[in-house]
Amino acid sequence: MSAQILSSNTQANSLMPREARASIFGQEPEFRLLAAPRNSRPGRIAVIGNHLPRQCGIATFTTDLCDALAAEYGTTGLQVAAVNDAESTYRYPARVRSEIAEGDLSSYRATAVAFNARNVDLVCLQHEFGIFGGKAGSHILELLRHLTMPVVTTLHTVLRQPDSDQRSVMKQIAAYSDRLIVMSDYSSRVLQDVFGVSATKIDLIPHGIPNLPYVEPEHYKDVLAIAGKTVLLTFGLLSPNKGLENVIQALPRILERHKNAVFVVAGATHPHLRAREGDRYRDQLQALARELGVEREVIFHNRFVSPQEMVSLVGSADIYITPYCQVAQAVSGTLAYAMGAGKAIISTPYWHAAELLDNGRGVLVPFENPDAISSAAIDLLDDDSARNAMRKRAYIYARQMVWNRVAQSYMNSFTQAHAYRNQAVHMGFPGRPVEQISAKLLSNA
Repeated sequence: MSAQILSSNTQANSLMPREARASIFGQEPEFRLLAAPRNSRPGRIAVIGNHLPRQCGIATFTTDLCDALAAEYGTTGLQVAAVNDAESTYRYPARVRSEIAEGDLSSYRATAVAFNARNVDLVCLQHEFGIFGGKAGSHILELLRHLTMPVVTTLHTVLRQPDSDQRSVMKQIAAYSDRLIVMSDYSSRVLQDVFGVSATKIDLIPHGIPNLPYVEPEHYKDVLAIAGKTVLLTFGLLSPNKGLENVIQALPRILERHKNAVFVVAGATHPHLRAREGDRYRDQLQALARELGVEREVIFHNRFVSPQEMVSLVGSADIYITPYCQVAQAVSGTLAYAMGAGKAIISTPYWHAAELLDNGRGVLVPFENPDAISSAAIDLLDDDSARNAMRKRAYIYARQMVWNRVAQSYMNSFTQAHAYRNQAVHMGFPGRPVEQISAKLLSNA
């Protein structure tokens, strides 16, 4: 293998007990959750975020999180306030009891009033820049400031270089939140260093993934009628920052060595991008493939793929690739999913990938470097032993990320926030923001 590209991928490995893995995998992420009494567990939980059938990553995450919480703790008391983008309506499942119009400030206030009236015990906010109205999503503050119950916020993006509006909104969200959940240690450090949040308020919980079996790709290739092909795969909503053109540019060299290789691109164009400019990015990718003579080897699944179809698509991959162009990618749910399926992975070194693929769990290549992608792919496809060892390392590491464990960690965080708020009421601190009481509570923890 190319030493300049691959790191620690040559040591063979086999499935092994959890306690025997430290020397290979290093420390697993630390779940910084304090113990809380079971009777402090909140019974009525409201989740704010996008929700399927809206087509975006946050909608998928919110839906999966609610499904996991319902499976672990029951559906009674679990409800969702779904955020609708401009001029869109959706046929939501019964758990969605409130809808927030992205640009309508009054609907945020009305949702807070509804939660208070329903005696919701805890609110879990899914925060991402771009899904809430106002400057830097400031409309969500109108909701938070009117809530009377504790708030636990999942931060899907933590910016190292926020502009003034983003910095202000994030600091206020942190102040209104009893606990903050991040999905990577890097995000935790940025939250502390850039936004001044105490580490004691942050819980590190990985992005959830389905509990998939460790299966050879050939099984799924038969299902998808691509038997005999060497499958390179990426999936997710398409946008130019995904860097897929770099994989297409790498494909001719890969095909010189592995003539049956195909690059499968699964996913629709991001709805917001499609509304502005249609499928221009996909058209550019197709034009590039024609120009390079690899049009037949680039296969587009131009749709929002169902969870059932996703299992087969990801399962069919010999190599999964995330060639994103920006280092400031705090979280990638598709990368976590591929690890959970036991895939050999090639990725650019954005923040989440650099953390997840450490210790030989994947290959990191420079940004926008087709030659590095082709070299890494050829090395992996030439060496079955090294590729399978990488797959197993990724699969074992990802067991801590399966949704039932993530749901348990979320409930621990919810219980902690609920217990602290109950303590605050007894100690004469019923109001907000949370920072006014945190020092006193922590001194008694």
